Amino acid sequence: MELNELTGIAVDIAFKLHSMYGPGLYEKVYEKLYCYELNKRKINYQNQVCIDLQHEDILFKNAFKADLILENQLLIELKSSKSLYELHFRQLHTYLKISGFEVGLLFNFNVAKIKDGIIRVINTETQRHGGVTQRH
Repeated sequence: MELNELTGIAVDIAFKLHSMYGPGLYEKVYEKLYCYELNKRKINYQNQVCIDLQHEDILFKNAFKADLILENQLLIELKSSKSLYELHFRQLHTYLKISGFEVGLLFNFNVAKIKDGIIRVINTETQRHGGVTQRH
């Protein structure tokens, strides 16, 4: 599946869930609902994926855990936070750099309008520094 099409589906799912339930649920609830919708659409995904970081001769196992990886192309972070901060954006950018994924989406479901809770982040680096190690 082409990355732009996959990104469109990912955003569509966020819109659907937010229009059905609105803000206020726990992040884990949105994650379970999101995975359910991915299954219905037959989108391959992994959730709570541990990513390693290789720094020169040092390997850091499980440097971070990605909320979702779709079709081994798109990294998604889910939030249910009062507001998003620059730190959330920077965190996703760091995850992209370490994992080598080109695009990431940050969804914050705790907003009045979901369009205000969607941030698309592009990885400007192309070399993969870490790797997916396991699915939880």
